[in-house]
Amino acid sequence: MRVLRNLILLLFPLWVAACGGPAEPVWAPDTAVARASYVHEGPTRVTLFTVVSTRNGSGGHSGLLINGSERVMFDPAGTFDVPFAPERNDVHFGMTPRTLAAYVDYHARDAWNVRVQELNVTAAQAEALLVAVKAYGAVPKAQCSLAITRILSGVAGFEGIGFSYFPNALSKDFGRLSGVREKLVTDATADKGHNVVFLERP
Repeated sequence: MRVLRNLILLLFPLWVAACGGPAEPVWAPDTAVARASYVHEGPTRVTLFTVVSTRNGSGGHSGLLINGSERVMFDPAGTFDVPFAPERNDVHFGMTPRTLAAYVDYHARDAWNVRVQELNVTAAQAEALLVAVKAYGAVPKAQCSLAITRILSGVAGFEGIGFSYFPNALSKDFGRLSGVREKLVTDATADKGHNVVFLERP
């Protein structure tokens, strides 16, 4: 089993290079980022979002919300895009309650649920994660979980997060951390009070 897993991890980057597509750099101007910057009053926290198929339970995408000196969403290789959450290389600023509700609702639909895993962290951990996601750069398609595992594993307290291309594997490792709280959001339970109309969905 270990040999098969190692073989998959070895070959998967080749498949990504052939089918996943390159990274798409985006760099919002300073004025837009400064205007959107949002400080949340809640505790310093990191939240992992895993988009899970309602058909077979497979993982389709991973996103990481970080609440520290500001609240941002690291949505590597994601397609979420709203004008009030400017993006710099997969980091979305202005993650207000409305923006966060829009993000979750964008991903939760008939074919997909969203697993939400929250963990309170220290201010130092939150700041280390903020620095890491801002410095990471645009992420190639199909490497969302790999990017998040690389970032988390480099911060004290997250050493148990193993490198993985697979959203469910990341979610499983994250769920083993002490203090994680988990809930599942479905298309029926997602907050739709954000008043955002999505013309396209993944």
